[in-house]
Formats: sequence, C-alpha cells, structure tokens
Amino acid sequence: MDLQQKLAILADAAKYDASCASSGTSKRDSLGGRGIGSTEGAGICHSYAPDGRCISLLKILLTNHCQYDCLYCVNRASSNVPRARFRVDEVVQLTLDFYRRNCIEGLFLSSGIIKSPDHTMEQVVEVARALREDHDFRGYIHLKTIPDTSDELLLRAGRYADRLSINVELPTAAGLKALAPEKDEGAIRRSMARLRLHIDEREDDARRVLPIRALPAAAPKAAKPPRFAPAGQSTQMIVGADATDDRGILASSATLYGAYRLKRVYYSAFSPIPDAARALPLQAPPLMREHRLYQADWLMRFYGFAHDEIVAAPDGLLRLDVDPKLAWALAHEERFPVDLNTAPREWLLRVPGLGVKAVASLLQARRVRRLRAEDLQRLHLPARKVLPFVQVDGHRPAARPRAVHEARARQARQQQAPLF
Repeated sequence: MDLQQKLAILADAAKYDASCASSGTSKRDSLGGRGIGSTEGAGICHSYAPDGRCISLLKILLTNHCQYDCLYCVNRASSNVPRARFRVDEVVQLTLDFYRRNCIEGLFLSSGIIKSPDHTMEQVVEVARALREDHDFRGYIHLKTIPDTSDELLLRAGRYADRLSINVELPTAAGLKALAPEKDEGAIRRSMARLRLHIDEREDDARRVLPIRALPAAAPKAAKPPRFAPAGQSTQMIVGADATDDRGILASSATLYGAYRLKRVYYSAFSPIPDAARALPLQAPPLMREHRLYQADWLMRFYGFAHDEIVAAPDGLLRLDVDPKLAWALAHEERFPVDLNTAPREWLLRVPGLGVKAVASLLQARRVRRLRAEDLQRLHLPARKVLPFVQVDGHRPAARPRAVHEARARQARQQQAPLF
C-alpha cells in the first residue's frame, strides 16, 4: 500500500475525533531562520483559536488496527473496514511536506491500540520527538494519549506535545461498560489524574522562577522549568450512543472540569456505523443537540452557570429551538428585567445577547455615565435580543420576555409559511 492510500484510509478514520482544537498553547514561529512551523499562521482551516484565528491541522491515525472491539467505533477489531498503518518516518515526512505546502500549521495524531498501550504510545511519542528534535518543528502538536500507558511515556509525550487528550468516550461508567467492556473507566480517570498532576507540577515550577529583572545582579538566573503540555489536556464524549440525557452529560462534564482541570470537553454526536451492533441506536441524534451542549458547556465555563440549573425540562434534554441561555431566562422571568446601570457582572452575564466581552464593555461604559437604550447600538450589542430582558434609562420592557419571544416566533412562522 502506497503512502497516498494510507493517508486516504487513516485521515478518514480520524474524522470521528472532534477534540483537536489548537487553542491555549504558547506562541512559536520559525522567524529568523530557526526551525520549521508555527502555532499562529493560517492555512486550510480545521480548528479555531479563542481569538478567531484559523489553525490547520493534519488529523490522522497512526493506525486504524485496534485490539479493542468498542461497539460505537468504526475501527473496532470486528469492523470490516480497510486497514492501514503508518511508519513513524512517514507521519513525520507527511507533516513536514504539508507544512511546506502551506496546507497545515500542526499535527493531531491518534491511533488504534496495537499490541499494548505502551507499544502504541511509544510510536506516537516518537513521531512528536522526531518532529521537535530532528526537524525543529515549532508548529502545534496534539497527541491522543492511550489510557494505562506508563508514566515515563506520559512525561515524554508532554515534553513534545502542546496538548494531550484522553477520551472518556461515554458520559457514564455504565455506558462505557455496556458499549466498550474492554475499556476500563478507572484506567481512563487515573491517566487523566496523572496528566493533571504533571501539568500542575510544571505550573508550580514556573511560578517559583522569579522574573530576571527582580533578581539581584549577582544572583544566577533560575533554570527554566521543563515543558509539559502547555495547552493542557482535553477529552471527548460521544452523545447519543447511549441513553444518557443532556442533564447527565453536563453533570459528567462538570465533574471532569473540576477534578482534572480540563481545558475543553468536546461533544461528538454519535454517527451510525456499518454493521452496527443492536445495542446502538439506528439513527444519529440531531446535530443541533451537539451544538446546544457546546453552548451549555460555555455557560458553565465562562458565564457562571451551574450544570444542574441549565437543563430544566423533565426529560433532561436541552431545548433545540432556542439556545440554553435564552431557555433559562424564559424559565426564570421573575429575575428580569436586569438594570444595566446597577446589576453586578454575574447578573449581566445571564442576560440573553450579552457575552463576556459585551459585559466588559458595559461595565466600562457605565463608569463614565448612565446607560440608555441607544447606547446598546453604539456598543454594537444586539438590542433587539437584549432589550426584552433589561431596563436602562428611558426604557423598561412593556411585556414579559416570554410573551415577546412567542410573538416573534409566531411572526417568523408567518413569514416563512409562504416560502413553502
């Protein structure tokens, strides 16, 4: 099998892994003739950094051979799919060639498990080592970590990679046992705990290093602490492969954020696979459900929402017709309107239409003078969405937010009806 055939198989096999955003790492580039690659450039876009930059990643598996037989995985041992396997030098050369053609800015590398977790992880780490040490590659590298791999390999992986990730696969231990009985939920959690320990140790070492300008003239410079996964760790869970509702998924995510200080939890809507087992659903969940989970995840991470207050429906599912923040506001009309001139930051963040940056702009503007309704447009805020939930000088909502929302929904349906 030639390299192009391998690439077609192993790039396609990696498409189900969503946890490959490249945000959070340190800025590096090859300016000045040193090294190859960058974590900042733009090319064919595969993921986005928090500031909106497009980061292109070569996203492949080292191999899609796997000794596990997880029912939800197209690459499971019993699956009838074409198999391929890269050599370490082939992945290195592909990464460098794609970068030189300005197609990518980094590498996302995962793998099926062959022989043993340590055997597989050793080859994955060797790819990153060769790129960093042999070719001085300075682009972004994200490695998928194999649970139960040795601590020595974890340390080596963190030395070369910007981000490490271990997939929890499913939101609950019961779901994992039912659909992936060969995987050990305890081993996954232990590996995530070890990653957090190493990341925390590195951050503690960095804090102990004094700034050079603060050192006495005669004092020797403190050694820079060893690098370890500066972009932290992330994970991914499959949505819709088992019966776990959105309330349970968000509860699991909240536990992961609290226990392991994850940078991100990624949600991947289950996609039906060929020759699927009867234990799996026949249809994929709506993609809007995945989107709503990401929105709810942001509410937990940046807006001060607790996981157990986001989902109010008796069936434990997020509403698909409106975003979770608006759904919460409509279910708690008694807490509105919020006074933009006096409300604290935590209450402004709960107003539909106000994001983190918008709230910062409002807080800064009201230090100068009291806000009026027309100031929302000057601050480039969505006044139509915000005004039903707030009061400012010269404006107080005439109707309850739910009534306004329902009237607008009826109007939208009437406008769309002639189109069909």
